[in-house]
Amino acid sequence: MMGYQMIALDLDGTLTNSEKKITPGTKQALFDAMDRGVKVVLASGRPDYGIEPVARELELERRGGYVIAFNGARIMDCANGAVLYQNTIPQRYIPVLVSLAEEYHVDYLTYDRDARTIITNNPDNIYAEVEARINHMPMRYEQDLAEAVTYPVNKMIMLGSGMYLHTVEPRLRRDMAGVLNVYRSEPFFLEVMPLGVDKGKALAQLLAITGIRREDTIAVGDGFNDLAMIEYAGLGVAMENAQDEVKEKADQITSSNDQDGVARVIDRYLLHGEAADA
Repeated sequence: MMGYQMIALDLDGTLTNSEKKITPGTKQALFDAMDRGVKVVLASGRPDYGIEPVARELELERRGGYVIAFNGARIMDCANGAVLYQNTIPQRYIPVLVSLAEEYHVDYLTYDRDARTIITNNPDNIYAEVEARINHMPMRYEQDLAEAVTYPVNKMIMLGSGMYLHTVEPRLRRDMAGVLNVYRSEPFFLEVMPLGVDKGKALAQLLAITGIRREDTIAVGDGFNDLAMIEYAGLGVAMENAQDEVKEKADQITSSNDQDGVARVIDRYLLHGEAADA
């Protein structure tokens, strides 16, 4: 097959609209692309458990798609559920992170060994509830999370109001410099990840596994955590609702997530074979 062979899509703000739904038009465009042999990759900061309902809706198990979870820390093959790649925070850093969270007076969460349950020091925290709701995941309280987490994890999240986390972020980044990556994914989420993890590097790993060429890939997103894959892909597309910096770095800008922006990309570049510089 000539032309683009893979499309990597962020979920929130990109594939899904403001109601967190895939519109019928976008879904049909994806089915049409997959019918032509294009591989669909769902790339999100969510755990794979939180991405699976979308993967099922798009029939990726049957059609052979992929999931990039935890902002690139884990890659899964939807056809068989196999973990193709993952990068984790070594378990020895968990007590350090718990101690720092307590020192900075923030709540925190991570995931159980199978990444099927959120575990947290405060299940009543409104921001922990946001993470549980987005991913349709149960929550479990652990009084001593440092004692409970005896395994490496893909990420840990510090929780707090945007204004307060703004003061915590530089301190935690300094504490973890050269050891772990610290960044804000939402005003109320301060994420701690393994070093060298981003959606772009994960996409490169997936291409090495599948044998698809970089220039034959499209990446579409709206947020700062999408920038790496937008810059890496053969064609990087920003949504109209994307952050300004993301739009500046993208090759193309499509319409917003509420105006079937992903469907327009598919129609233009995958179904009608338009060149990237068109």
